[in-house]
Amino acid sequence: MNDRIKNKLALLPDQPGCYLMKDKNGTIIYVGKAKVLKNRVRSYFSGSHDTKTERLVSEIEDFEYIVTESNIEALLLEINLIHKNDPKYNIMLKDDKSYPFIKITNEDYPRLLITRKVSKDKALYFGPYPDVGAANETKRLLDRLFPLRKCRVLPKEVCLYYHMGQCLAPCVFDIPKSTYTEMVSEIKSFLNGGHPVIQEEIQRKMNEAAENMEFEKAAEYRDQIKAIETVMTRQKMTNADLVDRDVFGYSVDKGWMCVQVFFIRQGKLIERDVSIFPFYNEEEEDFLTFIGQFYQENEHFIPREVLIPDNIDIASVEAMLSTKVLQPQRGEKKKLVKLAGKNATVALQEKFDLIVRKQERTIGAVEKLGNAMNIPTPIRIEAFDNSNIMGTDPVSAMVVFIDGRPDKKEYRKYKIKTVKGPDDYASMREVIYRRYSRVLKENLPFPDLIVIDGGKGQIDAAKEVLDNQLGLDIPIAGLAKNDKHKTSELLFGPNLAIVPLERNSQEFFLLQRIQDEVHRFAITFHRQLRSKNSFASRLDNIEGLGPKRKKELLKQFKSLKNITAASIEELNASGLPKNVAKNVYDHLHQDETDSGENV
Repeated sequence: MNDRIKNKLALLPDQPGCYLMKDKNGTIIYVGKAKVLKNRVRSYFSGSHDTKTERLVSEIEDFEYIVTESNIEALLLEINLIHKNDPKYNIMLKDDKSYPFIKITNEDYPRLLITRKVSKDKALYFGPYPDVGAANETKRLLDRLFPLRKCRVLPKEVCLYYHMGQCLAPCVFDIPKSTYTEMVSEIKSFLNGGHPVIQEEIQRKMNEAAENMEFEKAAEYRDQIKAIETVMTRQKMTNADLVDRDVFGYSVDKGWMCVQVFFIRQGKLIERDVSIFPFYNEEEEDFLTFIGQFYQENEHFIPREVLIPDNIDIASVEAMLSTKVLQPQRGEKKKLVKLAGKNATVALQEKFDLIVRKQERTIGAVEKLGNAMNIPTPIRIEAFDNSNIMGTDPVSAMVVFIDGRPDKKEYRKYKIKTVKGPDDYASMREVIYRRYSRVLKENLPFPDLIVIDGGKGQIDAAKEVLDNQLGLDIPIAGLAKNDKHKTSELLFGPNLAIVPLERNSQEFFLLQRIQDEVHRFAITFHRQLRSKNSFASRLDNIEGLGPKRKKELLKQFKSLKNITAASIEELNASGLPKNVAKNVYDHLHQDETDSGENV
C-alpha cells in the first residue's frame, strides 16, 4: 500500500457509493459498490484474502470513489461503470450469445422473420427460442399454415411461394387487410398455446378432404398435424399458466460463483444459461451486479416475470428491471428456483477443476515465470520477431499477452524503413525505438516484460535503444530455439544467463505459445507483403499501365498468373487499349524471349 492510498483511505466517507481501483498505468481494473465506502474499500488493504483477491490488491496503485444517495443508486451506477470501463477483474459473463425470436413485421402486408434483436418498431416478437434451429423449425411450420408474404420488396408478378400456397400474392391480387389481421391474430394465438384449436381445425379439414377423395390434400393436412405435434410438444410443460419467466439460482465455492438461468417461454423450459466467474465482493452483492449486467450486456429479452432466491434484495432487482420480480416461498415456482440453484452447485463442482487448470495455464504460468526470473509478475508481455528472406521486404511484428492470454487487438505490424539488407540487429533497433517512443509519446501502458525471438545480438540491440536512447528500464528476455526450431532456452539477466525452466512446466509452455504466435504473426505479414509487392513489381514500368488499370486487371483476371496466360486480344477485351495490352503482354513474356535467345 503506497502513501497515496494510505492518505485516501483516511478520507473515505461512511456513505454508499462506488469505487474504482486503478493499476500503475491508471487503468481501471475493478469497479465495486459499497453500502459504506469507508468500510468496504479499507477491507481490501487489511486482513487476509484468498489468492485471487490478493492478486487484485497487488495491482492496485490508486483508487477513486463516487458517493451516491442510496444502495440501489450505487448498484445502478456500478453496472454503468462496468459497462463503460470493462475492468478486467469484474464479473465478465461467459455467455455473450443472443437468442433468436420470431418476428411479425408491422407492415401493410406483414412478413414472418427470424431476428436476434428486439426493437421498438411496433412489430410482434415471440421467443426467445433455444437456438436458431428451433426458431427455423417453428417458422417453417408457420409458413405452411399461414400464407403471409415472403418477399421483402413486392415483385411485379407471383412467385413460387404463391404456387406452393405459402403466400396470397398481394403483389398482384387485392387482398383485404382484414385477412392479414386475422392471420396475425391466429399466429399470436398459436404461439401463445392455442395450437390445439388450430390442430383440431386442420383435423376437420383432413377428414373432409378424405371423404371427398381428395387424398393429396388430406395427406398435406396430415403432415401439418404431425409437424405441429413435433414442434409444439418437444418440451415438457413446466408451468400451466404459459407465462414467460426467467428463473435465477446461484452457488459459490472457493471464491467462484456459478449462476444458472432457466428460460421458460409459454410454459416450456426452452434453454438454460450457465455463467462461472470469480467474485470479490459479498456474494449477494455480486449476484445483484450479475443480474444487472445480464440484461444490459447481453441484451437479453426481459420476460413478464423474474424469479430470484429469497436471500437477495428484491427492491434492488426491481429497480433494475421493469418487470415483475418474485421470491417464491412455496409451490412450483419455489421448486424452479431451488432447481436452478442445485444445477449451479453441480456445474460449479464439475467445472471447477477445468477453471483451475485454465488459470494454471495463464495467470498461474505468468506468476511462476516472474518468480523464475526474479521480477514482478509480468502481467503484460510484449514479444517481437523479425522476418525477411535475403533482406527482401523486411518486417517485424509484435504480439501482446495479458494475464497469459493473447490480446489480438494490441498486436502491431512494422515495415522496416531504415535498414537495407538482412540486418536483424538494426531491424530490432528500429522497431524497439518506434514502439516505445510511441508508448512514451502517447502515454500507452508499458509492458512488464519484453520478449525477443532471438539471442544475444537482438537482445543487446533492444537494450541499447531502451537504455541509451529512451531511458527506459524494462526487463528484456530472449527466446532461443534448438536445431529443430523449437523453443529451447529463456535468456535473461545482465549476462544473459539461461533461466532454468522445466520443459513440462506451464511457464515454459506459455513461452512456447508466445514464441509460436509472434513467429506466425510476423511470417504471415511478410508473406502478405511479398505477395502484394510481387504483383505490383511485375506490372511496374509498363507504358500506359497506371494504378487504375492495374487494379482493373486484377479485378478482371483475379491473379498475375491469369494475366500472364492471357492473349493480347483477351487483355484488350478486358478494357485495355490495344497498344497497352500489347505492352503488358510483351513485358510479362520478356523473360521467355530472353531465355529463348540465350538458348
